[in-house]
Amino acid sequence: MTSSMKRTTEKNLMVFSGRAHETLAQQVAKELGTELVPTEARAFANSEIYVRYEESVRGCDAFVIQSHTAPVNEWIMEHLIMVDALKRASAKRITVVLPFYGYARQDKKHRGREPISARLMADLFKTAGADRLMAVDLHTDQIQGFFDGPVDHLMALPILSEYVSDKYGAEDLTVVSPDAGRIKVAEHWSSRLGGAPLAFIHKTRDITRPNESVANRVVGQVEGRTCILVDDMIDSGGTICHAAEALMKDGAASVVIAATHAIFSDPARERLISSVAREVIVTDTLPIAEEKRFDKLTVLSIAPLLSAAIREVFEDGSVTSMFDGRA
Repeated sequence: MTSSMKRTTEKNLMVFSGRAHETLAQQVAKELGTELVPTEARAFANSEIYVRYEESVRGCDAFVIQSHTAPVNEWIMEHLIMVDALKRASAKRITVVLPFYGYARQDKKHRGREPISARLMADLFKTAGADRLMAVDLHTDQIQGFFDGPVDHLMALPILSEYVSDKYGAEDLTVVSPDAGRIKVAEHWSSRLGGAPLAFIHKTRDITRPNESVANRVVGQVEGRTCILVDDMIDSGGTICHAAEALMKDGAASVVIAATHAIFSDPARERLISSVAREVIVTDTLPIAEEKRFDKLTVLSIAPLLSAAIREVFEDGSVTSMFDGRA
């Protein structure tokens, strides 16, 4: 007679999705060879959210996917409630998968008496019961340090750069950052595009007026070249369209815009349609309604990247190895 009982339990991966971008979650589950856990999610008459899982989740390795699209606050609240439900139902490990991390732009104080909402978000998920976060192209790298636990910071760069290389690789390319702060990302792009030269837009931004910036001048050699203008997100489209115009005024042959997150708040669609850009390439980290799409828009699937990262985490592999040791 011993004083303990041993069991070798099998690991059990389960994928959950909120209602914000179910199509993406279904694609991720399909890539993993599984299905989304059936979930009852609804709102009460006063708009409070209710969630219940229709299968046992006890002891599972849970991956909860929700992209924080508009209405952002509603989907964040649903995400938190889903995590809480998993914690109370005895899930073994809860990984919050954020294709787009809400409030990521509020990552520091520009002026006194402002919040740092990106940190608040991390605290909320930790309190709800998250053990781990997985996000795609955070607005700034320091957000990884806001969460007290492992954070897998995935990059859409391999997906976007492969498409650009296949389509425009034969042309004289210059990689352009829309501001000096994202030059490091542009350097990663350059190395993936055969050492293409770099340029950036020197711009000013009025901190009292959100979503607005003024493109000043182009720093770098762009004349006669195809400029790949890279950014993490396109919201109202003003910044990226001004940058594209500045490049053409400086003699660029053409401009191709590549960004991870297509927020596309009004009037982004109209601005991008009438912009000088030859093509706008984004991923589907956020749902893009049919009425927001247009002829020169190309949407690439982020599902293979998310599913590969989920598999690495589940199998105790290396997420970093997916990005040449840089993640």
